[in-house]
Amino acid sequence: MDATKVATPPPETKLHFLDYWRIIRIRKTVILAVFFLVVLTATLVTYMLPQRYASTARIKVERDITDIRGLTDPLYSPGYDPYFIETEFEVINSELILTNVIHDLNLMVKWGAKYAGGEPLKMQEALMLLRSRMDLRPRRNTSIIEIRVVSEDAQEAADIANAIALSYQQHRIEQRKQLSMGGIAVLVERLEEHQRRIDETQKELDRLRRELEISDVDAAGTGPSLLLEAETVRRLEALRIEAKSQYEAEAKLLEQLKSVPREELPQVLSAAMRDDPQLTELAQSLNLAEQTLIQLRRDYADEHPTVVTVKRQIEDLKRKINNRVDGLIRGLEVRVASLKERLDSIVAEFEDARRKDIEKVEKSRPYFEKKRELENLIAFQRLLENKLKAEKIDVDLPKTAMVTIVERAEPGLRPVQPNKTLNIMLGVIIGLVVGVGLAFFIEYLDTSVKTIDDVERALGAPVLGVIPQNVGLLLEEGAESPHAEAYRVLRTNLLFSRKDERLNTLVVVSAGAGEGKTTTVLNLATVFAQSNQRVLIVDSDLRRPAIHKRLKVSNAIGLTNYLLRQNKLEEVIQTTQLPTLDFMPSGKLPSSSLGILSSAAMRDLINELKQRYDFVFFDSPPIMGVSDASILASEVDLTLQVIQYRRYPQPMNIRAKQLIEKVGGNLIGIVLNNINLSQDESYYYYSGYYHDYYYRSEDSEKIGSDKDKEKAGKTASADTARVEIKSKY
Repeated sequence: MDATKVATPPPETKLHFLDYWRIIRIRKTVILAVFFLVVLTATLVTYMLPQRYASTARIKVERDITDIRGLTDPLYSPGYDPYFIETEFEVINSELILTNVIHDLNLMVKWGAKYAGGEPLKMQEALMLLRSRMDLRPRRNTSIIEIRVVSEDAQEAADIANAIALSYQQHRIEQRKQLSMGGIAVLVERLEEHQRRIDETQKELDRLRRELEISDVDAAGTGPSLLLEAETVRRLEALRIEAKSQYEAEAKLLEQLKSVPREELPQVLSAAMRDDPQLTELAQSLNLAEQTLIQLRRDYADEHPTVVTVKRQIEDLKRKINNRVDGLIRGLEVRVASLKERLDSIVAEFEDARRKDIEKVEKSRPYFEKKRELENLIAFQRLLENKLKAEKIDVDLPKTAMVTIVERAEPGLRPVQPNKTLNIMLGVIIGLVVGVGLAFFIEYLDTSVKTIDDVERALGAPVLGVIPQNVGLLLEEGAESPHAEAYRVLRTNLLFSRKDERLNTLVVVSAGAGEGKTTTVLNLATVFAQSNQRVLIVDSDLRRPAIHKRLKVSNAIGLTNYLLRQNKLEEVIQTTQLPTLDFMPSGKLPSSSLGILSSAAMRDLINELKQRYDFVFFDSPPIMGVSDASILASEVDLTLQVIQYRRYPQPMNIRAKQLIEKVGGNLIGIVLNNINLSQDESYYYYSGYYHDYYYRSEDSEKIGSDKDKEKAGKTASADTARVEIKSKY
């Protein structure tokens, strides 16, 4: 073999649905037993349980709100809380609620008389019993909770459910009221404490005002106010700004007028100082005189008296205007100087007032800090007073919307427990599941041979035949036996499995006792003999010989007598009702000759029988128990291993095969015996088909043609002639 080639692993076996169905068919007894046991138990328990009635009360649960929006409630609704309903479940199921129910309905005494022989139950016992009978369920996508109570008394169940709903409603209302009253008490206490602090702060503020000599118009701290010094600084600042503005305006005007030429100055002053009537009048008179002079010059010469008079008048007006302009400029200069002095005086006074104000502020800082503290205390006091008034109003508002009893519980008309239909159906389902599960578990624990694939995969040897259950002797049943075809198939497979036609001695072995070796030997030899072949059966099971009992012959002399040289071969071979089939009993085995099968006489006997018969079949004891089977396997030509269906574990059969190979035996194949066709349909076509076929064709075979009979007779004569070639001895 090429060393580079790697042995291909056997393909992994995958279970088919039919494999599971086969297990169910085989283990149907276990499945049915468990199924009926579980169903019967469930039915009996169901009818023995007391009848119980259920009543359900439905309540709508909301957050802690009033029926109308209170003064302290937020304008927007609170966000979704996924834990709110779960939390209320726990509250309803708590001792706080249930103990009130127990006391209100006097359940300790009632249940004590019913379940404790008249002795009142303890509170914890009553709580446990009540919780076991109640069930809380939410309605999907709603804030409704169903309170379901189960009891033997329908009225009691309804009373308990309604009592739980009412107790929870009262608890929520009382809890909200207690919380509100507790908050109001705290607010009152804080308000009184705050008033004391305001009084103390007011006294301290008055003391500081007197000591620091502060003129505060709002010493009570009810509003903002300014000191006199600060007001003076503000007034002086306004005067300073005004004086500075006037001074700068007049000084700028004076500077501009000084830069104007002398001849243009009257016009500029007349435009800049429109509030001076004298200069305006002189300017108008000058303008009128100049116009008059122009008109006179049209008619008169310059020397004319009228013209001279007008000229003199014009010059006089100009002189007056110049004098007025000079006076106005000097007046403006004086005014600017006066404004400058006034500004300087105001600035000096402002600086002095600001310095005093700063000193006053530093000195009065404790006073104003205490005043701000008083203002804050007064503002917080107003908040507390408003909050207290709102809470007092809210505590009196109705709060029935927190828990609304949507539907009161009514006594049930029909019992809900036990649910007979459901319990029996569950019993049926559980019975089937447990039965099938137990069947598969037993099948998993069962390591015995189950299928042909199991045998061939584990032992590495072919299965030559599959024998059904309850097979009888073919010698008694005849050639038309419904089981004969299974052995004919075995015979055919055995002949085709031989590598040499000269191999005609065969021993049938098995791992343990009771696997059907003797029946296999007898029926296989009968099938060979029915085909007109000379066949000998040797009962070589010297431990527990059984073939002579099946053939109903004597076991007085046999194999052991021949091997011990006590009798001849002709004396130990007996004939049977089938002419071509002979039988050699085991004979009596002395206790001192247990190793007789391994003697040279045994080997000589085998060689002698090979020459005289077409086939020689040897029966043997279990190969795992004694060494006789191993010795026979090493001495004969062929070895056939019988494995009984679902009897011994696979490792035992594997070990039997290994023992055959270890002594040099030629294992030709496996016979799978005692198959239950009614349980395992996978073997039907190995032998069941022929069983049905022969029953159905029995009548048709009886009416065969004469020509077929003649042909069969000729064939039999030919076979007889062929058999007679060998002599019996």
